[in-house]
Amino acid sequence: MEGNVEIISKYMIKPSSPTSPHLKILKLSFLDQIAPPVYMPIIFFYQADELGSKHTDHAHNFQLLKQSLSNTLTLFYPLAGRIHENSYVDCNDAGAELIETRVHANVSDVIEEPHMQKLQQYLPVKPSSVVDAEAALLAVQINFFDCGGTVIGVCLSHKIADGTSLVTFIEAWAATCRGESKIMQSNFDLAALFPPKDFSTYNFRPSDTMTSEKIVTKRFVFDKDKLVSLKEAAAVGSELLVKNPTRVEAVSAYIWRHFIEMAKGKTEKEKMFAAVHAVNLRSRTSPPLPEHAFGNCWSIAFTLFTADDPSNLGYGDLITKLGGAIRKIDGDYIKQKKNEENWSRVKKLNDPSSKVEIELCNFSSWCRFPVYQVNYGWGEPLWVCTTTMPFKNVVLLMSTKTGDGIEAWVNMLEDDVDKLQIHE
Repeated sequence: MEGNVEIISKYMIKPSSPTSPHLKILKLSFLDQIAPPVYMPIIFFYQADELGSKHTDHAHNFQLLKQSLSNTLTLFYPLAGRIHENSYVDCNDAGAELIETRVHANVSDVIEEPHMQKLQQYLPVKPSSVVDAEAALLAVQINFFDCGGTVIGVCLSHKIADGTSLVTFIEAWAATCRGESKIMQSNFDLAALFPPKDFSTYNFRPSDTMTSEKIVTKRFVFDKDKLVSLKEAAAVGSELLVKNPTRVEAVSAYIWRHFIEMAKGKTEKEKMFAAVHAVNLRSRTSPPLPEHAFGNCWSIAFTLFTADDPSNLGYGDLITKLGGAIRKIDGDYIKQKKNEENWSRVKKLNDPSSKVEIELCNFSSWCRFPVYQVNYGWGEPLWVCTTTMPFKNVVLLMSTKTGDGIEAWVNMLEDDVDKLQIHE
């Protein structure tokens, strides 16, 4: 059962200490510049403390969260700044938005029967909101439920961070809230590795990947046994050149196959089918970057299927194509700026003047993120999820709470919901 969300208070939280003058300007990297100007959403669900301790004192908890957020912003000072013309962050301590609400419902009811489109009510802003020069880069909503549970919704601008950085910040905030004194300091200078470009002449626009059409989300859950069966199925009827595919590769190729089948059923025209998979570059650079390097530090693995008869392409072949593209991304790939070449290819695929009809499917994995370890002082979350994003055929993969399964959040056109026949 979903309950009414009542806004109690709103604040603009500034860093507890002012940002030093020499840190006031943070240049965006090329990867920041091409990131879509929207928010990345994530929601953490916590149950009530069964012992009835002070941890269910909402007023006390809100003050802890509020003060610790201010303290954490001192370390993550760009999050309290504002974007300037897709060029740099003005680290002016303008602040992050914080909203406090009361929800007249039970956390357990929301988790047991989640309504994908209604989860956005636990977020401070809609993920599709454009992050302009006046908008806060970070927004947080603390939802206190009548049952005693707490739900924390966080939205961070994709212009300054990727999923890894989003979780890095949340981990630091939680550690500060529970009283930890040593918080890992992030490095914000990714523009040195990925120099910015003059976008007045560059042929890719961050908004090119967004859509104004109505997007809905379906969640598919793959448990441990299903993942095992997917890997076994991959070896049937094809020579699996990608040995020991990861669970992410297996699920991504499985969903891509269903998108291909759906697209073929919608038209008799010959089509090409492309898949794009986001890849974290931190461990793939030479030398590797630390995981807490903050900003957009990802590229895309791109694969295209152009055979005359897509029906002959087996599941194992799709894993080989997609997994092979992912594994090619290494230090040489980054040095040769292949990421820029791939973005140009995606730009051409999205060009409405193109004579070739192409079905593009995008994947991103948050499966390795330690989201189920985020503890503000009253235990680990029952469930962590995301919500609908304004992108067609975009799939976000997250681990289940047990760690051995995957939740696939599939964003698609409303008209395609009944056509996509994915079996969990």
